[in-house]
Amino acid sequence: QVQLVESGGGLVQAGGSLRLSCAASGGVFSMYAVGWFRQAPGKEREFVSAISWNGGSTIYGDSVKGRFTISRNNFEDTVNLQMNMLKPEDTAVYSCALGPQYRSYLLDSESDFHSWGQGTQVIVSS
Repeated sequence: QVQLVESGGGLVQAGGSLRLSCAASGGVFSMYAVGWFRQAPGKEREFVSAISWNGGSTIYGDSVKGRFTISRNNFEDTVNLQMNMLKPEDTAVYSCALGPQYRSYLLDSESDFHSWGQGTQVIVSS
């Protein structure tokens, strides 16, 4: 059973950058797509980005396109989310989750993902 742990969150000023990491253990990570979602206080969980099992496909939520970049290293069992030009509205708990196995296309639906990590807090000050 693959387990995910997020890290890299913190406090940053608007315009700054953070790099989140999603590390896997306990199973064959490389067969799964991985997605990042975020949830701000009082709001529903929002799709951020996803990457296919081999890194060949990526998708982004409209609010982060052009600012965030997702990547993965299947040798190190990690998926990273590079977040640039951060805005106060990016403040949220960011969580990663496993997606479908060996599927080339990606969906931004929460229902397509499972085995969520515990999340890492990102706070962007204005």
